[in-house]
Amino acid sequence: MRDFVRPVATALSIACLAVSMTSLSTGSAFAQAKMAPAPQAAPQQPAPLKQIALTEKQVEGVIAAAKDMDAITEKLPDNAKPDPKVTAQLEGVSKKYGFASYDEYNDVVDNISLVLGGFDPTSKKYVGTEAVIKAQMAQVQADKKMSAKDKKDALADLGDALKTPEQPVQNKGNIDLVGKYYDKLAAIMGDDQQ
Repeated sequence: MRDFVRPVATALSIACLAVSMTSLSTGSAFAQAKMAPAPQAAPQQPAPLKQIALTEKQVEGVIAAAKDMDAITEKLPDNAKPDPKVTAQLEGVSKKYGFASYDEYNDVVDNISLVLGGFDPTSKKYVGTEAVIKAQMAQVQADKKMSAKDKKDALADLGDALKTPEQPVQNKGNIDLVGKYYDKLAAIMGDDQQ
């Protein structure tokens, strides 16, 4: 995804966000995913996401916490072992922005990501993850500037994402809430996938 034209990269990153975030176990986070060792065995089916009804305060808390969370996680090397000091910092930031714990913060981020991945980045309307991925596949196929190798890799990644069963959003109010904050959420969460 690194060499794509910017609009395609943004669209791909947002759709892939939901797919990758739903594969994180409950209680995991960006940092923990970054710190976890790479799996050596065949991939397991991810645990279903613990869906919650989001509140406006929670969504605003995630947006407000983004800068502080990024300051901590950007310094972490890939596949670093969990560090109690880092976990304590992340716990502190979570509490600073109104979350009871780092686990609650992660549950909120996971639920936002589930919904965000189903938004069409052009229309900013919720259409579902599968529809977003199919639209991105069409964009990649139509892109004349993308190299054949990049196009093949992107289509393979999107094809894999399409094979992941879509987890339906149980709390329909979350769609409206994420839609209200779409631009801010896409800006802070979409960057994690590039």
